[in-house]
Amino acid sequence: MDPLHVHLFINHLPIAGTIAGAVVLALALGFKSRHTEIAAYVVFILSSLGAVIAYLTGEGAEHAVKQIPGILKDTVERHEDFSVYALIALVILGIASLAGIILARRRSKPPGNTAVMIFSLSIVCFGLIAWTAYLGGQIRHTELNRDSSVQTQPYKDPNLKKLP
Repeated sequence: MDPLHVHLFINHLPIAGTIAGAVVLALALGFKSRHTEIAAYVVFILSSLGAVIAYLTGEGAEHAVKQIPGILKDTVERHEDFSVYALIALVILGIASLAGIILARRRSKPPGNTAVMIFSLSIVCFGLIAWTAYLGGQIRHTELNRDSSVQTQPYKDPNLKKLP
């Protein structure tokens, strides 16, 4: 599997995982369940790992889509530039979730302030990763981009061969 396929496959994990983890953590807070809280943290950690993999395969995916007619350089660059913010936030969420697991295992009380803070962070992360996904979707789904001020400069690389 090349980086483009890995990128397209794995990029759904941080999106779905962040919102699913938030729902599980909300249930943990509602039912005061430490085990459910830990399960939510595991989902967040997996989402963070997915974000790292998606980010690391992004450059290879960019090189692959440069060869596709109609791909706009500005659209790819907007997605790439914003993805850094989502990556940083999700790595912080993953680290916070790892700390949350450690804290939850040490105490016998139901989820508390740590869970509320991580839940809040997960909502911010979901917003960032959802916007990153929206920008990424514009790369192939031009119907998503209705902003007339966006430049429409295609990739112009004299070394690229035209596809048949």
